[in-house]
Amino acid sequence: MSTTMDPAELEQGHSLEERDHVPELPGGPSVAAAYGNAAIHNLLESDSPSGNSSERPAPPKQPSHVDVGFFDREGVNELRRNISRLSESLGQEQPRPSSGRSEGASVFSDDTLIPGDGPYDLEKALRTIMGRLESSDIKKRELGVVFNDLRVVGLGAGATYQPTLASETNPLGILDKIQAARHPPTRDILSGFEGVVKPGEMLLVLGRPGAGCSTLLRVLANQRSDYHAVYGDVRYDAFSPEDIHKHYRGDVQYCPEDDIHFPTLTVEETIRFAARTRVPHKRIQGMSREDMIALFTEVLMTVFGLRHARSTLVGDSSIRGVSGGEKKRVSICEALATRGLLFSWDNSTRGLDASTALEFVRALRIATDITRNTTIVSIYQAGESLYEHFDKVCVIYEGKMAYFGPANRARQYFIDMGYEPANRQTTADFLVAVTDPKGRILRSGFESRAPRNAIEFAEHFQHSELAERNREDMAAYRSEFVDTPKRASMYVESAQAEHARYTRTGSPYIISIPMQVRALMLRRVQIIRGAKAAQIIQVASFILQAIIVGTVFLRLNTATSTFFSRGGVLFFSLLFAAISTMAEIPALFASRPILLRQSKAAMYHPFVESLALTLVDAPFSLITTICFALILYFLVGLQQSAGQFFIFLLNVYVMTLTMKAWFRVFAAAFKNPAPAQAVAGVSVLILVLYTGYTIPMPDMIGALKWISWINPLHYGFEALMVNEFHTIEGPCSMLVPQGPGYENVSSQNQVCTTVGSVPGQTLVSGANYLRLSYNYVYSHLWRNFGIVCAFGIFLVSLYLLLTEVNTGSATETSVVLFKRGSKAAIVKEADGDDEEKQRSDASTAASAAEEEKAAREALKEAPASRNTFSWENLCYTVPVKGGQRRLLDNVSGFVAPGKLTALMGESGAGKTTLLNVLSERTSGGVITGNRFMNGNPLPPDFQAQTGYCQQMDTHLATATVREALLFSAKLRQPQSTPLAEKEAFVEKCLQMCGLEAYADAVVGSLGVEHRKRTTIAVELVAKPSMIFLDEPTSGLDSQSAWAIVCFLRNLADSGQSIVCTIHQPSAELFEVFDRLLLLRKGGQMVYFGDLGSKSTQLIKYFESHGGRRCGEAENPAEYILDVIGAGATATTVADWHDIWKKSDEASDAQQQLEAIHDEGRQRPPVKATLQGKYATSWAYQLATLIVRDLQAHWRDPVYLMAKFGLNIFSGLLIGFTFFKAKTSVQGTQDQLFAVYMSTILSVPLSNQLQVFWLEHRRVYEIRERPSRMYSWTALLSSQLLAEIPWNILGSSLYFLCWFWTVGFPEDRAGYTYLMLAVVFPLYYTTIGQAVAAMSPNAEIAALIFSFLFSFVIIFNGVLQPFRELGWWQWMNRLSPFTYVIEGLVGQALGKRSITCSSVELVPIMPPSGQSCSQFLGPFISSAGGYLTNPDATSDCLYCAYSTTDAFLSQSFNIFYSHRWRNVGLLCAYIIFNTFALFAFMYLFRLRTWSVRAMLRKKSN
Repeated sequence: MSTTMDPAELEQGHSLEERDHVPELPGGPSVAAAYGNAAIHNLLESDSPSGNSSERPAPPKQPSHVDVGFFDREGVNELRRNISRLSESLGQEQPRPSSGRSEGASVFSDDTLIPGDGPYDLEKALRTIMGRLESSDIKKRELGVVFNDLRVVGLGAGATYQPTLASETNPLGILDKIQAARHPPTRDILSGFEGVVKPGEMLLVLGRPGAGCSTLLRVLANQRSDYHAVYGDVRYDAFSPEDIHKHYRGDVQYCPEDDIHFPTLTVEETIRFAARTRVPHKRIQGMSREDMIALFTEVLMTVFGLRHARSTLVGDSSIRGVSGGEKKRVSICEALATRGLLFSWDNSTRGLDASTALEFVRALRIATDITRNTTIVSIYQAGESLYEHFDKVCVIYEGKMAYFGPANRARQYFIDMGYEPANRQTTADFLVAVTDPKGRILRSGFESRAPRNAIEFAEHFQHSELAERNREDMAAYRSEFVDTPKRASMYVESAQAEHARYTRTGSPYIISIPMQVRALMLRRVQIIRGAKAAQIIQVASFILQAIIVGTVFLRLNTATSTFFSRGGVLFFSLLFAAISTMAEIPALFASRPILLRQSKAAMYHPFVESLALTLVDAPFSLITTICFALILYFLVGLQQSAGQFFIFLLNVYVMTLTMKAWFRVFAAAFKNPAPAQAVAGVSVLILVLYTGYTIPMPDMIGALKWISWINPLHYGFEALMVNEFHTIEGPCSMLVPQGPGYENVSSQNQVCTTVGSVPGQTLVSGANYLRLSYNYVYSHLWRNFGIVCAFGIFLVSLYLLLTEVNTGSATETSVVLFKRGSKAAIVKEADGDDEEKQRSDASTAASAAEEEKAAREALKEAPASRNTFSWENLCYTVPVKGGQRRLLDNVSGFVAPGKLTALMGESGAGKTTLLNVLSERTSGGVITGNRFMNGNPLPPDFQAQTGYCQQMDTHLATATVREALLFSAKLRQPQSTPLAEKEAFVEKCLQMCGLEAYADAVVGSLGVEHRKRTTIAVELVAKPSMIFLDEPTSGLDSQSAWAIVCFLRNLADSGQSIVCTIHQPSAELFEVFDRLLLLRKGGQMVYFGDLGSKSTQLIKYFESHGGRRCGEAENPAEYILDVIGAGATATTVADWHDIWKKSDEASDAQQQLEAIHDEGRQRPPVKATLQGKYATSWAYQLATLIVRDLQAHWRDPVYLMAKFGLNIFSGLLIGFTFFKAKTSVQGTQDQLFAVYMSTILSVPLSNQLQVFWLEHRRVYEIRERPSRMYSWTALLSSQLLAEIPWNILGSSLYFLCWFWTVGFPEDRAGYTYLMLAVVFPLYYTTIGQAVAAMSPNAEIAALIFSFLFSFVIIFNGVLQPFRELGWWQWMNRLSPFTYVIEGLVGQALGKRSITCSSVELVPIMPPSGQSCSQFLGPFISSAGGYLTNPDATSDCLYCAYSTTDAFLSQSFNIFYSHRWRNVGLLCAYIIFNTFALFAFMYLFRLRTWSVRAMLRKKSN
């Protein structure tokens, strides 16, 4: 820690430490009050005036360096021995160089690399290996950055209005959007930056969220594409940003804060891959490429302590892998393995506790020292020990440079400027605090002189001595590095010597494209190997579908009645292989950030990753296709010849690869998964319609026929059909005439009704059938195969091209959205100019004082708690594989009213578990011990009486802050409380929480701090007796964390009882708490008691029981964790749990607990405030929820417009595909398929509503259910009732676009509308939500729904007519889609006459002397049909069907008379789905019992 003293502590004789007095606790929600109180207290406690500038500060401390064996000392020792052996073996191969030889001649020319009697200098050895990997004629190179007058311009404003369905569909808004597209609003993100970072230096970038820290890091790492414009002079030694991007991109790297890796790769595979892509061509003599990669990987894993995890998967949220700290070190190793020279690490400690964050920065210090990298880091909540590792610091204030210079002089610079640090405030926190008008403390006498806004801060620095020194530093760097052509040429030579033999000289990539392909193919195999389960599931799904479809079409004979079914099998075999590849799109987007990062690091061309995926996927696709084809082909009994089978297999396989490329093109073409999936879904509809099965080519309308020509499925389907049918000579299933009276008729006077039959022949040629029905000919077989291959090659090429040129991902800018009509000052400020903003900045502190006063007044009216909550000997045991695991071990304690109690411990100690047990929010496991309120048992509605703020701020994203609070107040305060009173209390809570300015802001768009305040406010409006908070400062910057803790302090001071877990806070945060409960791993108590003034009581306990002495400047929170052996690197020999149990302090705590119980039992027990389980009635809950749900729909225009757009587009597409269908047999079948295709639309519509439904369920399960806000049945009812109107409206739009274009009779419109646009939406809404209720997430819900849909769609009697279903006929009767299609088709087409087309008329030769009517009259009277020329005596033209009823009943088992029965049956399905929705929700999400446990209990 810097030895510079705070102004209030300069007089040593009267320091706060000596007076041993706690500063006055903060009294307001704003940071100003807290800092102000601390400052006043410092002044009162010091005899001398604050900030006596004549007092010389202690000399600045130099940045600390880290022992190279910090993470893994044993591993480093082993590495020493390995490198020694390697150096010896290489030393034997080559003579030792003489002393006169030039430096760099050999990597092992240094004496320290050969182990001898003296100490072995590993750090020097590693520095030599990392720095001189090139061969003897290659020089080491370094890269720094110097920038002058840097300005970055971005797009967009800071706040705007929330979009709604009305605003998005308003025609007037279109003009505004066109204007915004032509002249986008821009704003300066950064301006006026100058400085230099040299090789071997570490720069820390500090600023509040939104100040521009990430932007500076991105721009200095040459990541400029995300910004509208970048101005100013930036030089990387002698190179411009353009030179670096074009030729040396791998030397300058940006490392984002999120650790995104392939989860199914191991740690070693991840690091080894990075090393493989950047290994130089010229290496240490005698060392192969593989040896070099192995050495690099081993060195990095050893130095960063990852050897123990080398074979562990990296993992992610769904795949178990390494810990967060280890994953961060994997990111460091991956970046360092690429041998970059300049690194930007963006907020890389987010979500890490203090000890892991410190390890991360120590690791960076090691890497910077060894390799002489240039390292730039931005960090939130940087502790003093972390800050000490940096050479320079840059402070950003709203896009302006407030400071750039030595890290050890920054604190004193701002003190001299006129601001002072709060008591025990870390340097980094102080530097950020001065940029916050609410958080900084003015020194006495500087009220009129100190800069107040960003512009003044920047100007003050520009005129300072440090700025002059910075400019001198820049000038010296320029003269030495930038303006020296010789240095540039040496750098170029060094870089070029690394290139592989066949790599282009100017390429930023080191290895050649074939080497990249090999490396990426190997990685792809490793990824698949790590995700074996996914591959097994995929193969299993193919096998299952093949079995189902194979048994539906089991052993088809060659009769003409099976011709249509054969087409259905072949169509399905192509369709399933094609559609199954759509599931790849989300996975491709998930890997996009990794591809983007690694291609920017010049590890490989983006297109090579796509090529490797295609090449590796081919054999895996072949395996699944063979499994699928073998089962399907032989179950169905398609043509049993080897040639035809292998042609079938070849076509299905090539089509699968082609369609995979088709969907990958969509993934590569878009920057966002939502539009990619939407367009891909629509493309499936188009592909299916224009394959030629649902509507044959001759029947397509001319305007849309061209779609078939660009549809690869069309060519594949024709190839499969002609391959199957060209050898079929099918016996006729229906000879005309036949039956009674026609027994002796000559075959010359009979004919087959199947298209393609020849008069006088009982066999029908399959080739003729195809030629007349579909216009397919066998000669097209190999032509079509060639066309499909050409499509495949074209689509793969397009995929590679798009991947190379469109590797970016959608960038989201943080914009606060406000409710439409809101008059919020923030929106007006965002629309104003910068000058206005700066003027308002100066008055922020004054307005903060007014907010402070209002908040204090509001807090006085907050309901105070008079009850003491206590717990005794709490144990919590959960079942694990192989036994039981105890998470809490005899924990005792209490929370008094008006006190702020902290729960602390390392990761895994059980802090959150204890909080959940105390608040009765656990699920599963066994809890023993007692919980009391005033020594009496807890009231039945304890959950409802308490507030619980979880670490993740879970809210409905579309609600405003005021609406979220009012919703909570309405449902958690008694129903008898007047609404006006609830609304008034909501306004008070907004004041208390400092949220008045954001009352109309949409919760989903808020920053982290205001979202956390909203979480607390939502609990406060319920008037709880206690509040539990889980890590309220996690993920916040230091200022926001301080603001939240001060607010909690104010709540406690107003009488509220508060317990919160806290993750290793800073010293100033820690001192705000009254009492501490400290746990170690295993949930064992280490300490419970008061902190004491300046934590003296706590420190005294540990020092008196064998702990080391706590340093004066040391953070007490970090001290106690270090003493008890918490953290990755700390250890302890003492058993602090045992020490606590035997200590006097533990006895005192137990006596206090018993006294509280004895005193509390003198009073009556706390009564339940609720009469029932909830505060309000079921009907009131339902009404409140429906309003919220309808509002959420209205404010999600993307969801609604996607729903409506899909309905309108599909309606027009299907309508015009079957445009004005004729009254022929084929025309009737076309109208049948127009209905059939309409039902398929329920799949994407259900998937859409499942995402929306699951989001609401998530909010309920995480926050609203544990608080007993409302019944789960009310939630499900409201979700259903709120969704139905939108789906009916969408289906109505579909009906309007579809019904008349297909050409259905107008008098049938009423029933069709009822069935398709009212009853059918009710069906798919209920089944979609029921499936979602049993699913953990949207992906699983979509998979289950698609699988169930494939079942019902196969058995509905269209693809395989009812009469051919055989054993599966029971599924036809069970499938709801049977009744949907029968109702729609039977009503729309029934009771109409059919007029056969010329192709469908069958010519029959009557016996001589008989007319057509005489010969065929008896047959027609029994079998149906009609003659077009009854009086003719030759060539009788017979049509098999005279009415649609005959055609539909015989072919599809569809009857007009069943139409109202079908409506009733579908309503029965809707009722069943609704019951299933409630049952699945209970069984899968709410049930606390299990059948297995009950049976086990019964048996015992």
